[in-house]
Amino acid sequence: MAKKEATKTKEKKETPLMQQYNSIKAKYPDACLLFRVGDFYETFGEDAVRAAGILGITLTKRGAGSDSETALAGFPHHSLNTYLPKLVKAGLRVAICDQLEDPKMTKTIVKRGVTELVTPGVAMNDEVLQAKSNNFLAAVSFGKKYLGVSFLDVSTGEFLTAQGNEEYVDKLLQNFGPSEILVPKQFKTKFREVFGEDYHTFYLEDWIFKEDYAVESLTKHFQTNSLKGFGIEELQEGVIASGAVLYYLSETQHNKIQHITNIQRIAEDAYVWMDRFTIRNLELYHSTNVNAVTLLDVIDKTLSPMGARLQKRWLALPLKDASRIESRHEVVSYLKENSETLQSIQYQIKQISDLERLISKVAAGKVSPREVVYLKESLDAIVPIKELALKSSNEALKTIGDSLHACELLREKIGNTLNQDAPVNINKGNAIATGISEELDQLRNISQNGKAYLEDLEQRESETTGIPSLKVAFNNVFGYYIEVRNTHKDKVPSEWIRKQTLVSAERYITEELKEYEAKILGAEEKIQLLENQIFEQLINWMATYIKPVQHNANLVAQLDCLQSFTQLAIENNYARPILDDSFDLEIKEGRHPVIEKQLPVGVPYISNDVYLDRESQQIIMITGPNMSGKSAILRQTALIVLLAQMGSFVPAESVRMGIVDKIFTRVGASDNISMGESTFMVEMNETASILNNISDRSLVLLDEIGRGTSTYDGISIAWAISEYLHEHPHKPKTLFATHYHELNEMEAIFERIQNFNVSVKELKDTVLFIRKLVKGGSAHSFGIHVAKMAGMPQTVIQKAQKMLKKLEKDHSAEELSGLKSTDDELQLSFFNLDDPLLEEIKEEIVNLDINTLTPVEALMKLNEIKRMLGKK
Repeated sequence: MAKKEATKTKEKKETPLMQQYNSIKAKYPDACLLFRVGDFYETFGEDAVRAAGILGITLTKRGAGSDSETALAGFPHHSLNTYLPKLVKAGLRVAICDQLEDPKMTKTIVKRGVTELVTPGVAMNDEVLQAKSNNFLAAVSFGKKYLGVSFLDVSTGEFLTAQGNEEYVDKLLQNFGPSEILVPKQFKTKFREVFGEDYHTFYLEDWIFKEDYAVESLTKHFQTNSLKGFGIEELQEGVIASGAVLYYLSETQHNKIQHITNIQRIAEDAYVWMDRFTIRNLELYHSTNVNAVTLLDVIDKTLSPMGARLQKRWLALPLKDASRIESRHEVVSYLKENSETLQSIQYQIKQISDLERLISKVAAGKVSPREVVYLKESLDAIVPIKELALKSSNEALKTIGDSLHACELLREKIGNTLNQDAPVNINKGNAIATGISEELDQLRNISQNGKAYLEDLEQRESETTGIPSLKVAFNNVFGYYIEVRNTHKDKVPSEWIRKQTLVSAERYITEELKEYEAKILGAEEKIQLLENQIFEQLINWMATYIKPVQHNANLVAQLDCLQSFTQLAIENNYARPILDDSFDLEIKEGRHPVIEKQLPVGVPYISNDVYLDRESQQIIMITGPNMSGKSAILRQTALIVLLAQMGSFVPAESVRMGIVDKIFTRVGASDNISMGESTFMVEMNETASILNNISDRSLVLLDEIGRGTSTYDGISIAWAISEYLHEHPHKPKTLFATHYHELNEMEAIFERIQNFNVSVKELKDTVLFIRKLVKGGSAHSFGIHVAKMAGMPQTVIQKAQKMLKKLEKDHSAEELSGLKSTDDELQLSFFNLDDPLLEEIKEEIVNLDINTLTPVEALMKLNEIKRMLGKK
């Protein structure tokens, strides 16, 4: 009973403002509530503590010392665009609570409500968004057979969906990098198990992820009877995920979404398959290494935000359709040969702002007058592009030119309605051009002439009264007034009304001044009201042009990507790849697009030839020491294929290739210790994924498979994998880099395995890396030479050389020559030692990773071996 009374007492002590705050906060318990109070946005309680820490603003207390004491932190309302991005980037959901009525118009507490809920996935603020990247909100649904996934960028209107197994959805999440993912509450644990904990997730009630609800939401939004027109009606899980995304938009107060005009299916069979390991290994657009340069960093020569975002998508989803690829190559060829056309197109694209995001702001009603002018100037720049494209002799360019919408009426209407130097905020005035509204022009005349009249009144009254320092001024409290210094106040006429006394002056008003004040202030208020009305009408009318402008933005983005490929080819001497119906891959003088840009000036990149087919040279076994460039050759082969199928020219003298449908890479070790998996376990998982998914048009790139375990295990596994790939009916094209020179024996046994090595030159005490791929295997791995180059102590090097000679003498690789599989098993019989102690020492030596061993560890290991010998 006492507890209830205490609660009642506490409730009574709550101010009306805090009662209002708490009732609104209860509706958004997981959001940081920005509560508008006068000219400030305030945060209270835990929100205040978090906001103060993130924003670096002062944390104070409201009602200090009372029962209702609470933490308080705030900032001026006009600084919202400065502070909001910081909160969202910190991963917070931010509910913006505004005053819904004019405080002057009410005698009770001002009515307030949440006007927008900003989360990482639904931000439209320029400071939150990155121009060159999409800001995707994603949803993942879990079905019995498939998972569904949907991606929506509310800032551009792009809406995509797909469904597939866990691996496919994982790959798409990596490709699109959503800022926020919606997940059903019941699958919270399952999501983390499958996709990890790196994503920013939000959990929704399970009833939202139902097919009937999703279909109803989507058909209602798109105003269609079914989803057949979008080609997604059979993607049950994809549709469910898409419905969840739309639901979340309504929940976050994003109700003006007419710019979301379409939903597209991500067709799995239309694009080259790359698993998540391949995307990571090739460092296409992000890298785990600090300061690493990605492929996107090197190839991105786009000039517009739309083009930059599309090029990232093209890189994530390279084409398999030869005719579409050839069409892109044709445009690049044409632009490369017609430099004037290229330069003209580049100049015009530079004049184009972010059309996608500007028209989305129009739809959302969040566009400023200045941004509307930018939109008009961007559409103006499209007209010369349309003319250039139509004049060209390239069919693909002509099609783009024909499809570009001139939007004459839209450009004309904006040009006539708004001043060219329109302000950022409509309330700053002078946004609407003269001649649009007769009433607005008259009011402006009154306002301007009224101010001139006040200046005349000041001069008149000064002459009449003989007060030389008399001034007519204005403030928000008293309006217009006449200020007279104390030295002249005896000259003030008796009919003047005193309004305020200052230390050194008095302020007065007159009847004439009051009349003119009413006229001027009334005019200025009406001007602001009229400008707002006219601008709002313009925005509503512009909304009818959403689809044509979005269409133009997409075509400009395509053209921007193609000019980017052209510029890339010109600057770096890239060649046009030749596509044919074969299964071959023939690269002449290929180069790594990223590494060649990192070399010091004047240092040439050592190019290499690679030839693979399914008849004579299906598997190339590449041996050579560490640091010789094996991994670079593997990666550059994959990147050349990728660039070719994106529609770009490639870093090579020439390339002839059949379409590749899947690229698999296993390059470099990567521990997954957080998941309790060793390097070797990760390596085996990734390799198993490759072997279980290969096709006849796959490109497989394996680097140092088996090095995570003991030498003999490693050789055995590498041999077995190579044999499996050779004997597989699909005969996938494979590059296999290894430091196990014992695998060279496979060339004699398997007809489509060929030995190559990255050549080195042995000098007296060192090794010179030539980095050239040549026919034939290498005799040994030069690991000790690399250890020496790394600064290993001389005693360790000498001991290692002695041990190596002894081991090479005792264990010839000839014993591997009988290693052909029988009865589907590998029969390994080698390395039998008579002396158990030597066997033990051998194990100690071969299991050493000389590349990571510190000098101290090496000496400790030597000491251990010495002790072992001392026991004998």
